Amino acid sequence: MTPMTLPQLTTGRRLSRRRFIRTTAAALALPRVAGSARAEESPRWRMRQGFSSVMLAELPIEDVCARAAALGFEAIDIWCPFGRCTHLADVVKRLGPDGLKALLAKHKLALESFTTYRTKMEKVGFPAYADFIGRFGGGLVVRESEYGSFKPKELSAKMRAFFEKLKPEIELAARAKARLAIENHGDALLNTPDSFKAFVDLNPDPKHVGLGVAPYHLQNIKAPVEEVIQTAGSQLLFFYAWQSAAGVKQLPGQGPADFLPWIRALEKINYQGYINPFMHGQLETEKICAALAKARAYLNDCHAKLAV
Repeated sequence: MTPMTLPQLTTGRRLSRRRFIRTTAAALALPRVAGSARAEESPRWRMRQGFSSVMLAELPIEDVCARAAALGFEAIDIWCPFGRCTHLADVVKRLGPDGLKALLAKHKLALESFTTYRTKMEKVGFPAYADFIGRFGGGLVVRESEYGSFKPKELSAKMRAFFEKLKPEIELAARAKARLAIENHGDALLNTPDSFKAFVDLNPDPKHVGLGVAPYHLQNIKAPVEEVIQTAGSQLLFFYAWQSAAGVKQLPGQGPADFLPWIRALEKINYQGYINPFMHGQLETEKICAALAKARAYLNDCHAKLAV
């Protein structure tokens, strides 16, 4: 496409000064065409990183937010009671929706999600927090599927039964302006690549229900992470940058896994959620923060390589 040139005063009839200014301004206001320097400077896909509060379980949520912001993370994933972490329960009891909004604004953080797994400490899960989430203004809610052993031939029937059982929470999510992200786990209904296919095919309400992907559990069954990301497609709402390894090596850039193919797969489906560098297990605050800074930098390097 030939760029528009400024009107010439010396060809044809002479333009008035006012018309010349108006025409010139319109020409300069046109967007640059594809292939221009400005267009090439913009990445095709923007990667955003979030911080899961459980990794600083022993700190109060105020300190967690301060640390996350200082490390350069854009958003926070607040966990319900899990191990030593009590962040979400504390936020509900002590801060309330307005207090949480003020805390996030103070540190220029977005709310990424509320993680509400059912555990021995938290037996109710999402329904226990639905009213708070609704009053906050909604948000993404990460939770589990069904635990147990499932035979491949009964996968579709079990997935239909899971969605039927989930209906009350789907309706609750709609009222609370929330979306549910169901995460895969070892020894769970949502675990294998085939289970992801069944989920996507049978999902009764993609507007309010989608997927969370934890590569750690996929690697444990030698399942291809990129294939699962492709299967999840537009239903992917949450992604852990988490590899199957011990201790700090679970984090990106510190264990054996190459995350670039995973990041490339996320770009390919135009994933719009956050990516969370993640590990289970408690480290001293300064050590985990240093490791997370390294992990974040590694993921940024992976993102930079997408254009190469």
